[in-house]
Amino acid sequence: MRQRQAEPELGLQPRVRRSTQSGKSNRPRLWQAMLDAFRLPDLRHRILFTMAMLVVFRFVAHVPLPGVDAAALQQLFESNAMLPLLDMFSGGALKNFSVVAMGVYPYITASIIMMLLTPVIPRLQSLSQEGEAGRNKINQITHWLTVPLAGLQGYSQIIILQRADPPVLGEMTPLLLGTMIVSMIAGTMFLVWLGELITEKGIGNGISMIIFGGIVAGYVQLIGRAGLAAQSGQAGGVAGYIIIVLVTIIAIVIFTEAHRRIPVQYAKSVFRGGRMYRQAGSTHIPLRVNTAGMIPLIFAMSIVIFPSMIASYFAAPAGADPNFANSVMNVFSSDGALYWILFFVLTMAFAFFYTMVIFQQQDLPGTLQRQGGFIPGIRPGKHTENYLNQVIRRITWAGALFLAVVGIVPLIAKNATNIDLQFSSMGLIIVVGVVLDTMKQIEAQLTMRRYEGFIK
Repeated sequence: MRQRQAEPELGLQPRVRRSTQSGKSNRPRLWQAMLDAFRLPDLRHRILFTMAMLVVFRFVAHVPLPGVDAAALQQLFESNAMLPLLDMFSGGALKNFSVVAMGVYPYITASIIMMLLTPVIPRLQSLSQEGEAGRNKINQITHWLTVPLAGLQGYSQIIILQRADPPVLGEMTPLLLGTMIVSMIAGTMFLVWLGELITEKGIGNGISMIIFGGIVAGYVQLIGRAGLAAQSGQAGGVAGYIIIVLVTIIAIVIFTEAHRRIPVQYAKSVFRGGRMYRQAGSTHIPLRVNTAGMIPLIFAMSIVIFPSMIASYFAAPAGADPNFANSVMNVFSSDGALYWILFFVLTMAFAFFYTMVIFQQQDLPGTLQRQGGFIPGIRPGKHTENYLNQVIRRITWAGALFLAVVGIVPLIAKNATNIDLQFSSMGLIIVVGVVLDTMKQIEAQLTMRRYEGFIK
């Protein structure tokens, strides 16, 4: 038999899981939810479709472009701090320099550019206020902007690999160069298409799932390096490293879900059937502590490693007398204190900047006023705007400090354990965020189907 549990707020009685004869399920809630998800045909289809698309992505990530020296490419990764960051967004495809070596990074860059330009350009601002049609138009512009950005990044990657010491790519004809760039652009757009298919027919955000799949695949190598370190007499250090990672995961979950609830009341008149009705209700606005996500970490990392990357083009080769470019590379090296201090400060600064940009785009005070809502004790209009700005600035201090500390966790773990596993805090934030978002979507699908038959 099926038990029914009353819903206090909606007055509904949703169907719940099958129970044992004792009246309670012996399975843990997580495993039971997974079994329930696979019992539903449409939800099972979505999960399997997502997994199939990730398999396709991993297959394409191992299709390399011609003429790549694998040994020289590995050596370049060990000496260049920018490449591991780009490799994270490519899902590990850059290490093989495959046809999808750029991953979805050009699309993410185009999305960030469009988001920053929307409040500045009146035409884009008006499109953002036109509902679904306007958002589709902005998304189309983002796709077109991705193509030249992907071509520019592909050409830059090829030049970097050609100028590396030792060179990863040899001399090539203009036809071969153009073919490689077009192939890399096509690979990026193919991944964007896969991501949109996952969003439409699968579970979770497709672009995030593509990045998630690549990061998780890289964790296999990370576990292998940790095992080798433990076998070489560093078991205590590996255990300490694992504890730091677990504590970081717990902190990420807490700050990702943390939010400040702002109470809101609605009272407006609605004209129905020739009569005027007065409606009233109350709800809340959840202001997230970490509104910016991991975007500030990307911005800060890009700026911090930029001087070293530029200086690498002008630095004297190994064995020659060092010049000014060599000094710049040493100052901004990832092993130096200045690198991590700047990274910490810039992460906090970008967290405030990005949060305020997002908050201004949402226009919560205007939305509340148009919908007849108000915050108890706060006058609508300018007073509401000042109050919300004050609250978001105050809670952003916690979110910015959290991001900055998480950003330097690899340095803390390395110095505390004397083990360098090339752990990426940004990758961990992405993985935890994607897992939480996917779990929420699966839970929403399960909840909707348990209510089936009770909501007509």
